[in-house]
Amino acid sequence: MARAKTRPGMMRVGALEARRWAGLVFAAGPDDGIGLRLVFTTPGGQRRELEDWYWMVSYVGPHAPDGSYARMEFDLAAEPSPASRPGEGTLILEWSRREDAVALRAVARAPGRVEVVGDDPWGWKARWEETSDGWRATLGSVEIAAAFGPRAGERAATVVAWEPRGAPSRSGAALARARRLLPGLDRWIDDARADWDRRRPRSSGAAEGLVEAVADNLMWTILLQPETGRLYAPAGRRWIFPKPGDGEPRDGAPDPDDWTVFGWDSFFNALGLTTASGRLAWDVLLAGLESRYPNGNVPNWRSRLGGTPDRSQPPVGSFAALKLHLTCPDVDALAAAWPGLRAWSDWWVADKRGRPRREGLSPGLLAWGSDAGLVPGREQLPEWEVGANGHQRAAWESGQDDLPLWEEAEWDPRREVLAMSAVDLCSYRALDLECLSRIARILGDPAAARRLEAERRRLVAAMNGVLWSDAAGLYLDELPAGLSPRVAASNFLPLIAGVPSARRARRMVGVLRDPARFWGEWVLPTISRDDPAFGDQQYWRGSIWPPMNYLVLQGLRRYGFDELASELAWKGALMFLADRRRTGFCRENFDARSGRGRGRRFQSWGPLFVLGAIEEFVDACPWRGLCIGSRLPAFVAREAAAWARIEGLRVAGRARTVELSR
Repeated sequence: MARAKTRPGMMRVGALEARRWAGLVFAAGPDDGIGLRLVFTTPGGQRRELEDWYWMVSYVGPHAPDGSYARMEFDLAAEPSPASRPGEGTLILEWSRREDAVALRAVARAPGRVEVVGDDPWGWKARWEETSDGWRATLGSVEIAAAFGPRAGERAATVVAWEPRGAPSRSGAALARARRLLPGLDRWIDDARADWDRRRPRSSGAAEGLVEAVADNLMWTILLQPETGRLYAPAGRRWIFPKPGDGEPRDGAPDPDDWTVFGWDSFFNALGLTTASGRLAWDVLLAGLESRYPNGNVPNWRSRLGGTPDRSQPPVGSFAALKLHLTCPDVDALAAAWPGLRAWSDWWVADKRGRPRREGLSPGLLAWGSDAGLVPGREQLPEWEVGANGHQRAAWESGQDDLPLWEEAEWDPRREVLAMSAVDLCSYRALDLECLSRIARILGDPAAARRLEAERRRLVAAMNGVLWSDAAGLYLDELPAGLSPRVAASNFLPLIAGVPSARRARRMVGVLRDPARFWGEWVLPTISRDDPAFGDQQYWRGSIWPPMNYLVLQGLRRYGFDELASELAWKGALMFLADRRRTGFCRENFDARSGRGRGRRFQSWGPLFVLGAIEEFVDACPWRGLCIGSRLPAFVAREAAAWARIEGLRVAGRARTVELSR
């Protein structure tokens, strides 16, 4: 993969390695950096460090995009395991960055000893050298040093500074500056907290935490690809796959030598990051595209040491890029994304033994699949993928890993696809072609735009001719025996792709509003409430998922079902915020019967629930342009008249924004 462009002397700083939520990485360039991290030792001698902190997080706090202030809280009484339920913030970690220095402070409110230790994330070569008055190290052309406050069991404080290496007479300049800054550390951090609290976007009233929930959770998810120097947003800090061939480390902990980019997660994360930093949002989107293979495939997942060349994930990249450009205009970034987006689009229909790669049952339609000849060898696969059959790999490609609808389709070993025409993939494809056409016009290529739009029209015609069921009032998957009777939330995706007529759209919304099927207090379940698998509430078998809610919401807005869209947006936001206030978590999915959070506790796309509600106030819509203001649904107005008061909400790129790295 291409290396990220860096400026001489640029230093990336942050909790940029998956296991170091309680620590800092200082990256001076590709494969060149050093780290610090916290260790807490209980009175009984138990050490808490690295991945232990993940299970002890009680509050994911503010994180300014430029690193000027960041705060995280941990519960020192929580046992570091999946069963932990942190309640109190008994260890407060704060750090603040200036141009060439960082101050870090950790204060424990429980018996024990907290200390800062030096380390080498990703096995980097640089090592701290202890001196009588601090630590020093050399990072290429940079001298870096750390000075420490008085050693106290319940408190650890340090200032880290760096200087360009120069003449011998300047040796030690970084340490001298760190020591000069150390006495002012407390005021520095306290002032930084007050400043960020004053200027950050926020929401108040009954919607308290709405805006903050997106930016804070995503900013604390940003990680580094060490060999390229590129920033990216994984599916979550524990979605870093272990090194192939090594088995899974203790308790599923991330392998220190790896990183993992997930396909559609990256594009949703980029959209969420527009609430914090337009530049970082573009970085994350481009990192997702950089994960592609030479044949154009943006894979299900890819890491430094492994990946899925046999399969992709839903092609939502062009939708995210177009929406991102409308929110945070950057023609250069859009142009940089274009080749990857176009290559990915071509990959889905590239020739494979005389037929389009993912052709469905009817010509022109598509099906999920997996290219068996490209599946990596056993030694390159994570343990859970070893021995997976083609049907399972195709289900993984869909992003809806265990959706009951896939049970209806047989695996076609000759064509290496599910024997079906999938409504969701056809909808993604139509949306992709439309957004690519619009991007081509923005970039000054009307001929490409016309070709893409013509291809889209052919696909839409095929969907309307084959997949529409007037009896069901929905587009249904095509199976060899006819249209499938089973229905999922993804059957509403033709709305976002602009496929149905106005009449058909109204029929679809009628199904959506039926409380016996999809509507209710907790929405939107992945499958119909009357499906036999609904009671499972396991993964994509009935649970509520952020990306599906968000995509269906966009479709409702596209067709002008504004009141229903508002209700869906606020139901999701209320559900997410209630769970976050109760647990401190940013959940992977939710139970459609109780609204309780489930799955991973910190999933990067969780804030999509909240982003949908924020867009009720400010949205850059590909079909309507810039939209400002919205009438709140009656059920929200009844709960709190002050719900609509949003203070300081800014669209990144249209107001002063700050960045993660300088």
